[in-house]
Amino acid sequence: MSVSDRQPAARFDDLDWDNRLAALGETYAAPQAPTPLAYPPHPVAFSPDVAASLGLDPAVADDPDFVAVVAGNRVPAGAAPVAQVYAGHQFGVRVPRLGDGRAILLGQVRGPDGRLRDIQLKGAGRTPYARGADGRAILHSTVREFLASEAMAGLGIPTTRALAVVGSDDPVQREVPHTAAVLARVADTHVRFGSFEYFFYREMFDALAPLADHVIAAEYPDLTAIADDAERYRAWMAAVIDRTAELVADWQAVGFVHGVMNTDNMSVTGQTLDYGPFAFMDGYIPNWTPNHSDMHGRYAFDRQPTIALWNLGRFVQAILPLLAHHADDAVAIGREALDAYRGRFDAAYRRRMRAKLGLREARDGDDTLLEGLLRRMAAESADYTRVFRALGRVGAADDAPAGPFLDEFADREAAASWVADWRTRLAAEGTTDDAERRARMEAVNPKYVLRTYLAEAAVERAREGDFGEIERLRRILSAPCDEQPAHEDYARLPPEWARGIALSCSA
Repeated sequence: MSVSDRQPAARFDDLDWDNRLAALGETYAAPQAPTPLAYPPHPVAFSPDVAASLGLDPAVADDPDFVAVVAGNRVPAGAAPVAQVYAGHQFGVRVPRLGDGRAILLGQVRGPDGRLRDIQLKGAGRTPYARGADGRAILHSTVREFLASEAMAGLGIPTTRALAVVGSDDPVQREVPHTAAVLARVADTHVRFGSFEYFFYREMFDALAPLADHVIAAEYPDLTAIADDAERYRAWMAAVIDRTAELVADWQAVGFVHGVMNTDNMSVTGQTLDYGPFAFMDGYIPNWTPNHSDMHGRYAFDRQPTIALWNLGRFVQAILPLLAHHADDAVAIGREALDAYRGRFDAAYRRRMRAKLGLREARDGDDTLLEGLLRRMAAESADYTRVFRALGRVGAADDAPAGPFLDEFADREAAASWVADWRTRLAAEGTTDDAERRARMEAVNPKYVLRTYLAEAAVERAREGDFGEIERLRRILSAPCDEQPAHEDYARLPPEWARGIALSCSA
């Protein structure tokens, strides 16, 4: 029977476990069973799409055994739970040992499509890397990550996914008392830039190749055909750089701010990893960050492309021993690969922004046109999502109505002047079919994003025992570019009290 012919599993025990990370040995990950919750766990949120990707029957959502496994109260047969070790640069400062302080990798599962995916329980108790912390997560952070993961997937942006959240009455102390929750997170891999930094800075160079080979075999299988080791690792390095450039271009195009781009929060597969103080911008403020701990704006929206390059520099440095026999050669190879990042990012970003403007081809002056709009938006903190969505409804003809777009600006005259330049640009490439162009633009300009106040409202209801808003948001955000007349309120401007909410990465 092929993988795709299997019937959906009714229990975690029946999944196709393939625990390759644990098989690498304790150098990379310490065996660690989850710590059961003391109070009975209960379901909070569930993604049927993620369940199906693993080969789980979506009907398991309310099954007590499913809830028990996600809570960490039972380890499924076939799993090999471990906590991974890694290091990282946090706000630019090297930290020699971090690791999964509260996250436990149950193992890898081969889904119906034949792909391996990690299943990790975040908030499942202390590990050897907890550094004195309690190893728990809370309802606020797990619900936000659940919604963020599924919102990004709906936008087509590479991301870890969220299978489920369970909660309990176990007390957790942060700035104020909370109750515990566990997030079941699914990823191509949880190996990070910092995973390689850990071994490099400890001069455990022999440990680099097995970890790189593990990642390449699982996530870059086309590269396994390259027989020469150094050549294979160089191709892999280039692929990681390319994927990272594409990912950050995705973030910039939708106004997403990660909030804490430490190297231990950067995946070697180009997936968005670790949703802490993230936000989708409301008003366009280029130097804004939602992370109240980031007083100097290191991880502000407009710095994300540069920080990604800086992080890649740390990753490339960590794998230098794999790239060539001589250190000088390895440094030159790494530098050349990093030099390619800016061109790859710029091309990816321009491609996405042309699509958002409804342009089908690249022409001189496009950067100036885009910058003109962004300057106008920044001058008024115009809403990033609504401006681009409204632009799709503006007709190409000079006398066509532009009201929905102009309504997003206080200075309507300045906005109208920009529209005239945009119409001239459309005419230059012969774009006259408004309906066809609008369809293209609305396919890349979402109407719905996970605004911070929407996530906070879902959390507040969850604290009261009402989990319906989480599911409602999940459904809305699974089709963010669709018109959903029943949910128009979710696309409105945020209330005044919700603008610029600051978030913490300590939850």
